[in-house]
Amino acid sequence: MRILRFFIKLLSFVPALIIMYIIFSFSAQDGTASSMQSYKVTKKIVSTADRMLDLELTEQQTNRCIRKIHYYIRKLAHFTEYFLLAVSVSVPLYVYGIRGIWLVITAGILCSGFAALDEFHQLFVQGRGASVRDVIIDSCGALVGIFIVRILGYITRKTLVEPLCRHKRQNPYPSQHCTSTPFS
Repeated sequence: MRILRFFIKLLSFVPALIIMYIIFSFSAQDGTASSMQSYKVTKKIVSTADRMLDLELTEQQTNRCIRKIHYYIRKLAHFTEYFLLAVSVSVPLYVYGIRGIWLVITAGILCSGFAALDEFHQLFVQGRGASVRDVIIDSCGALVGIFIVRILGYITRKTLVEPLCRHKRQNPYPSQHCTSTPFS
Protein backbone atom coordinates (compact mmCIF):
# COMPACT_ATOMS: atom_id res chain seq x y z
CA MET A 1 0.00 0.00 0.00
CA ARG A 2 2.84 2.41 0.79
CA ILE A 3 4.53 1.72 -2.54
CA LEU A 4 1.29 2.38 -4.41
CA ARG A 5 0.77 5.59 -2.44
CA PHE A 6 4.36 6.66 -3.24
CA PHE A 7 3.84 6.15 -7.01
CA ILE A 8 0.47 7.89 -6.96
CA LYS A 9 2.08 10.88 -5.26
CA LEU A 10 4.84 10.93 -7.88
CA LEU A 11 2.30 10.69 -10.69
CA SER A 12 0.40 13.62 -9.21
CA PHE A 13 2.94 15.93 -10.88
CA VAL A 14 2.19 14.60 -14.39
CA PRO A 15 -0.62 17.13 -15.07
CA ALA A 16 1.79 19.98 -14.23
CA LEU A 17 4.37 18.58 -16.64
CA ILE A 18 1.74 18.27 -19.37
CA ILE A 19 0.61 21.87 -18.87
CA MET A 20 4.23 23.05 -18.92
CA TYR A 21 4.70 21.24 -22.21
CA ILE A 22 1.55 22.84 -23.65
CA ILE A 23 2.66 26.32 -22.56
CA PHE A 24 6.13 25.72 -24.01
CA SER A 25 4.55 24.53 -27.28
CA PHE A 26 2.40 27.65 -27.56
CA SER A 27 5.47 29.80 -26.93
CA ALA A 28 7.46 27.95 -29.58
CA GLN A 29 5.01 29.07 -32.29
CA ASP A 30 6.29 31.94 -34.39
CA GLY A 31 4.58 35.30 -34.03
CA THR A 32 2.31 34.86 -37.05
CA ALA A 33 1.07 31.39 -36.05
CA SER A 34 0.47 32.50 -32.47
CA SER A 35 -1.44 35.58 -33.55
CA MET A 36 -3.55 33.60 -36.03
CA GLN A 37 -4.41 31.01 -33.42
CA SER A 38 -5.58 33.61 -30.91
CA TYR A 39 -7.38 35.49 -33.72
CA LYS A 40 -9.37 32.32 -34.51
CA VAL A 41 -10.29 31.93 -30.84
CA THR A 42 -11.35 35.58 -30.65
CA LYS A 43 -13.42 35.25 -33.83
CA LYS A 44 -15.12 32.15 -32.40
CA ILE A 45 -15.95 34.03 -29.17
CA VAL A 46 -17.41 37.00 -31.07
CA SER A 47 -19.44 34.80 -33.44
CA THR A 48 -20.74 32.70 -30.53
CA ALA A 49 -21.74 35.85 -28.60
CA ASP A 50 -23.38 37.23 -31.74
CA ARG A 51 -25.40 34.02 -32.19
CA MET A 52 -26.31 33.59 -28.51
CA LEU A 53 -27.27 37.20 -27.92
CA ASP A 54 -29.02 37.59 -31.27
CA LEU A 55 -26.92 40.68 -32.09
CA GLU A 56 -26.97 40.16 -35.87
CA LEU A 57 -23.58 41.82 -36.33
CA THR A 58 -22.41 42.71 -39.81
CA GLU A 59 -19.03 41.46 -41.02
CA GLN A 60 -17.59 44.94 -40.38
CA GLN A 61 -18.98 45.04 -36.83
CA THR A 62 -17.68 41.53 -36.18
CA ASN A 63 -14.18 42.50 -37.34
CA ARG A 64 -14.26 45.64 -35.19
CA CYS A 65 -15.25 43.57 -32.12
CA ILE A 66 -12.48 41.08 -32.86
CA ARG A 67 -9.90 43.90 -33.09
CA LYS A 68 -11.15 45.41 -29.82
CA ILE A 69 -10.95 42.25 -27.73
CA HIS A 70 -8.15 40.29 -29.42
CA TYR A 71 -5.47 41.71 -27.10
CA TYR A 72 -7.55 40.89 -24.00
CA ILE A 73 -8.24 37.35 -25.19
CA ARG A 74 -4.47 36.82 -25.59
CA LYS A 75 -3.82 38.09 -22.07
CA LEU A 76 -6.69 36.03 -20.67
CA ALA A 77 -5.08 32.99 -22.30
CA HIS A 78 -1.83 33.77 -20.43
CA PHE A 79 -3.75 34.13 -17.15
CA THR A 80 -5.66 30.88 -17.74
CA GLU A 81 -2.59 28.83 -18.70
CA TYR A 82 -0.80 29.80 -15.51
CA PHE A 83 -3.94 29.41 -13.40
CA LEU A 84 -4.09 25.79 -14.60
CA LEU A 85 -0.36 25.34 -14.07
CA ALA A 86 -0.64 26.65 -10.51
CA VAL A 87 -3.52 24.32 -9.69
CA SER A 88 -1.65 21.35 -11.18
CA VAL A 89 1.46 22.26 -9.17
CA SER A 90 -0.30 23.21 -5.92
CA VAL A 91 -2.44 20.11 -5.53
CA PRO A 92 0.53 17.69 -5.42
CA LEU A 93 2.46 20.05 -3.16
CA TYR A 94 -0.57 20.16 -0.87
CA VAL A 95 -0.73 16.35 -0.93
CA TYR A 96 2.93 16.24 0.09
CA GLY A 97 2.08 18.43 3.08
CA ILE A 98 3.22 21.85 1.89
CA ARG A 99 0.53 24.23 3.11
CA GLY A 100 -0.10 27.81 4.10
CA ILE A 101 2.43 30.44 3.17
CA TRP A 102 4.92 27.76 2.10
CA LEU A 103 2.50 26.53 -0.55
CA VAL A 104 2.09 30.07 -1.85
CA ILE A 105 5.85 30.64 -1.88
CA THR A 106 6.83 27.28 -3.38
CA ALA A 107 4.13 27.09 -6.06
CA GLY A 108 4.46 30.83 -6.72
CA ILE A 109 8.20 30.58 -7.32
CA LEU A 110 7.76 27.51 -9.56
CA CYS A 111 5.04 29.13 -11.67
CA SER A 112 6.53 32.62 -11.85
CA GLY A 113 9.96 31.17 -12.57
CA PHE A 114 8.50 29.09 -15.38
CA ALA A 115 6.71 32.19 -16.71
CA ALA A 116 9.99 34.14 -16.77
CA LEU A 117 11.83 31.26 -18.45
CA ASP A 118 9.04 30.92 -20.98
CA GLU A 119 9.26 34.62 -21.86
CA PHE A 120 13.05 34.24 -22.18
CA HIS A 121 12.44 31.28 -24.50
CA GLN A 122 10.28 33.53 -26.70
CA LEU A 123 13.30 35.77 -27.36
CA PHE A 124 14.60 32.96 -29.59
CA VAL A 125 11.35 32.44 -31.51
CA GLN A 126 10.84 34.32 -34.77
CA GLY A 127 8.34 37.16 -34.44
CA ARG A 128 8.08 36.81 -30.66
CA GLY A 129 9.61 38.70 -27.78
CA ALA A 130 9.77 38.72 -24.02
CA SER A 131 7.32 40.78 -22.01
CA VAL A 132 7.50 41.64 -18.32
CA ARG A 133 3.77 42.40 -18.53
CA ASP A 134 3.10 38.80 -19.57
CA VAL A 135 5.15 37.47 -16.64
CA ILE A 136 3.06 39.64 -14.30
CA ILE A 137 -0.20 38.42 -15.89
CA ASP A 138 1.04 34.82 -15.71
CA SER A 139 2.00 35.27 -12.05
CA CYS A 140 -1.41 36.73 -11.22
CA GLY A 141 -3.11 33.74 -12.83
CA ALA A 142 -0.84 31.45 -10.82
CA LEU A 143 -1.61 33.23 -7.54
CA VAL A 144 -5.35 32.91 -8.12
CA GLY A 145 -4.88 29.18 -8.81
CA ILE A 146 -2.76 28.72 -5.69
CA PHE A 147 -5.26 30.49 -3.46
CA ILE A 148 -8.16 28.48 -4.88
CA VAL A 149 -6.28 25.26 -4.06
CA ARG A 150 -5.63 26.58 -0.55
CA ILE A 151 -9.30 27.46 -0.06
CA LEU A 152 -10.58 24.15 -1.45
CA GLY A 153 -7.99 22.22 0.56
CA TYR A 154 -9.04 24.01 3.75
CA ILE A 155 -12.74 23.44 3.06
CA THR A 156 -12.13 19.76 2.27
CA ARG A 157 -10.06 19.29 5.38
CA LYS A 158 -12.63 20.95 7.63
CA THR A 159 -15.76 19.39 6.13
CA LEU A 160 -14.62 15.90 5.10
CA VAL A 161 -11.28 14.84 6.52
CA GLU A 162 -11.49 16.05 10.12
CA PRO A 163 -15.06 14.78 10.65
CA LEU A 164 -13.98 11.39 9.22
CA CYS A 165 -11.01 11.33 11.58
CA ARG A 166 -13.23 12.11 14.54
CA HIS A 167 -15.64 9.36 13.47
CA LYS A 168 -12.80 6.83 13.16
CA ARG A 169 -11.49 7.71 16.62
CA GLN A 170 -14.95 7.16 18.11
CA ASN A 171 -15.38 3.81 16.34
CA PRO A 172 -13.92 1.04 18.54
CA TYR A 173 -13.11 -1.22 15.57
CA PRO A 174 -10.90 0.81 13.23
CA SER A 175 -7.94 -1.11 11.90
CA GLN A 176 -5.86 2.03 11.49
CA HIS A 177 -5.75 5.44 13.04
CA CYS A 178 -6.80 8.35 10.89
CA THR A 179 -3.89 9.33 8.70
CA SER A 180 -3.45 12.11 6.27
CA THR A 181 -5.43 12.00 3.06
CA PRO A 182 -4.84 13.95 -0.12
CA PHE A 183 -6.38 17.13 1.31
CA SER A 184 -5.60 16.71 5.00
